[in-house]
Amino acid sequence: MEPEQEFVRAGRLPGGVLSAVGYHAVRPGQAGARPLHRGLPSPYLTLIFSLDGPVTSGLTPDQARGADAISTDIVVGGLHHSPAYVVQPELETGIQLAVHPLAARALLGLPAAELTGQLVTAGTDVLGRRAADLRSALIEAPSWEARFAALGGYLEKRLAAHDDRPRPRPEVAEAWAWLARHRGAGTLRGLAAHVALSERRLSTLFRAETGATPKQAARLMRFDHVKAALARATAAGDAPDLARTAAACGYYDHSHLVRDFHQYTGVSPSAWLAEECRNIQAGGHLNGGG
Repeated sequence: MEPEQEFVRAGRLPGGVLSAVGYHAVRPGQAGARPLHRGLPSPYLTLIFSLDGPVTSGLTPDQARGADAISTDIVVGGLHHSPAYVVQPELETGIQLAVHPLAARALLGLPAAELTGQLVTAGTDVLGRRAADLRSALIEAPSWEARFAALGGYLEKRLAAHDDRPRPRPEVAEAWAWLARHRGAGTLRGLAAHVALSERRLSTLFRAETGATPKQAARLMRFDHVKAALARATAAGDAPDLARTAAACGYYDHSHLVRDFHQYTGVSPSAWLAEECRNIQAGGHLNGGG
């Protein structure tokens, strides 16, 4: 039997949540090695509430399928620069959020940099036991609309309860905004001049807040932009022109794009598109999802 999958997108949520996607997949009759999904690097933090069994992942396929796999019902993930491998069970339901790294202090209670030491962190270790109560409420909710409403209420209460938390330094916030406006293009020298800091000082402050250097963040933004462009073309039924897409997204040339794809996905752009075609056509990779 063919697998069934559904993606449902929430409206605007508070707390620096850039997207929230509800997903439901049924993959009957799986045999042999459990299939894996590539969780790709992006310029956003990841927050997942699994509404079935735990999310099981690893830094390699062997780890994800092995005894030292990482399993948790609520996933918090920082910025990373290589794919994570996630086991796809026969039944999979949950909500995945993309969170702005500079919202981490207000929403999670810590800077995003504190999440970069490991692949993922158990959500209750960061958010506390109320996150487990929210997960139970999400499981029991009768519809996606009700689930997103419960999630929004939880986020609002969490933000209000910790309104006195320190904010990121304004130079770091403006540096991130500048990189986002330029879609990862531009130079470190130009960025440092824009925020009136030395390149070294800016890099130190930026990494201490986000867990990535400005150059690493710029590459993640550029990759996220090109990945979305390729996904949109595929969803529309078009054959992506890699050379033209590379130029439009700020890459030097086609080979530059391929190098980044190999680092961030472990495969070529065409291999990734073939592997994820069904998810893309269902809308799972657009606008920060997937």
